[in-house]
Amino acid sequence: MATGTEVVSDNGHGCCKKGPGYATPLEAMSGPRESLIYVTCVYSGTGIEKPDYLATVDIDPNSPTYSKVIHRLPMPNIGDELHHTGWNSCSSCHGDPSAARRYLILPSLISGRIYAIDTLKDARAPSLHKVVEPADIINKTGLAYPHTSHCLASGDVMVSCLGDKDGNAKGNGFLLLDSEFNVKGRWEKPGHSPMFGYDFWYQPRHNIMISSSWGAPAAFTKGFNLQHVSDGLYGRHLNVYSWPNGELKQTLDLGDTGLLPLEIRFLHNPSKDTGFVGCALTSNMVRFFKTPDGSWSHEVAISVKPLKVQNWILPEMPGLVTDFLISLDDRFLYFVNWLHGDVRQYSIEDPKNPVLKGQVWVGGLIQKGSSVVAEGEDGKTWQYDVPEIQGHRLRGGPQMIQLSLDGKRLYVTNSLFSTWDRQFYPELMEKGSHMLQIDVDTEKGGLAINPNFFVDFAAEPDGPSLAHEMRYPGGDCTSDIWI
Repeated sequence: MATGTEVVSDNGHGCCKKGPGYATPLEAMSGPRESLIYVTCVYSGTGIEKPDYLATVDIDPNSPTYSKVIHRLPMPNIGDELHHTGWNSCSSCHGDPSAARRYLILPSLISGRIYAIDTLKDARAPSLHKVVEPADIINKTGLAYPHTSHCLASGDVMVSCLGDKDGNAKGNGFLLLDSEFNVKGRWEKPGHSPMFGYDFWYQPRHNIMISSSWGAPAAFTKGFNLQHVSDGLYGRHLNVYSWPNGELKQTLDLGDTGLLPLEIRFLHNPSKDTGFVGCALTSNMVRFFKTPDGSWSHEVAISVKPLKVQNWILPEMPGLVTDFLISLDDRFLYFVNWLHGDVRQYSIEDPKNPVLKGQVWVGGLIQKGSSVVAEGEDGKTWQYDVPEIQGHRLRGGPQMIQLSLDGKRLYVTNSLFSTWDRQFYPELMEKGSHMLQIDVDTEKGGLAINPNFFVDFAAEPDGPSLAHEMRYPGGDCTSDIWI
C-alpha cells in the first residue's frame, strides 16, 4: 500500500483513481513488499530524560542500510510513553478518491498527548504535523490515557481512552477527532461507556464494534500487582456496541478464563461475524461470534498452560499473551507469549478449531542462562534453547508483532510498557529493545528466525530505548479495516 492515493487496475479496463489501501484484504496481499517500517521507541520510564521518538527502520534486504534505523523523529516533550499507532485514513476509505493515507496517529499512553505525523512529504523521514494537547481532550471529553486509534470511513479518527485524568477506569471511553485532528467529543452515547477500555475493532457489515478491557490506569501504571485483579482493577469483559451509533448493546463476561483481554481483531473478510481476543493473564485466545438470534457469544479457542517454575515471583508462570494478529487471507493467527518467550502460528481455516502450525522461541524468562527454571511433572527442571542472533543474546520476550502483506515475514519487538518491562525484564532498561524478523511458511506452516535481520536499540544515540508498535507506510493487517 503506497502512502497517499493510489492508482489501481480496474479489472484490465483502464485505470481509476481510488482512495488509500486496497478494495479487499486479498487484494492487499498482492501489494508491494514492505521496505520501511515505523517503530515507536520509548525513553519514558527508563531513567533517560529524553523524548520518545518514531524510528524509521529499513527492511529492504537489497538496501545497504537493511536492518538499520535510518531516521529518528523525537517528540517535542518528555514523558509521553508512545505506544500504539494508527492512520488518519486506511482501506476503510478506499472508495473515497479524496482520502489519503498521510498522517500516522501516535497517542501517548501516559501524557495523554496525541501526535499526528506527516509521512507523505518524506516517507523515510516523517515530520511532526500537529499535537493534540491533553488539556483540550480532557476539557471537552474528560478522557485520558489514549491507546488504540482507527480511522473511520467518515474521515474521523477514533481513539480508545483508558481512564480519566486521575487514572480511574470509570472515566474511559472513545475519543473522536475530525480530519484536521480537532477534538469532536466522545463517540459513544452518554451512559454507554464501558467498565474498562483498551483495544477495539469494528465490522460495519454487521453494524458492530467490540472493545476489550485492560485495567484502571491507576493500577497498571504502577506495575502489575496480582492483588489488583482481585480488587477489580482489571477487566475481563468484551463490550459490544452498535456501529456507528455508539450504543452499548451487550457486555460479554469472559470469566476466569478471560482475564485481561487485550488485543482484539475480527477476521479481515468484512462479511465474517467472528474474531478473536487475546486474554493476557489467563493466556487464552478467545473466539467471539454472532449467534443465530443476533446476540454475541464467546468460547476459549486456544489455551496456553502456565508453567510450574522455580526462582520466580509466583510458583506458576502464565505465557502472557500480549499481542496477536491475523493474516489478511484469514488463514493464520499468530500470537506471542511475552513471559514464556515463544511466537506461535495457528491455522484458523476452521476458526472453531485452531491448529498449531509453527512455534519459535525468541527470548523469555525460561531461556538457558536465566535464573528461572521450569519444572516438569516428574520434578526435573528444564529451560528453552533460544538462539543468539548475530552474536546477540535475545532479551526480554516477544511482544508486538507485525506481518508482511503477503504473510511471509513476521516482525517482532520486545517491549510491553516501560513500567512492566522494568518489573519483568529489568535488563531492557540497561540494554534496550531489539527487533527480529521471522520467516513464515504459508503453505505447510512453520516459523524460522531470519539470522540476517537484527535491529539493536541498545546502540541508539541517546541510549538504549524500548521498541513497541510497528507500522508500514502503506498500512498492514492490524491498521486497516475493510467495509
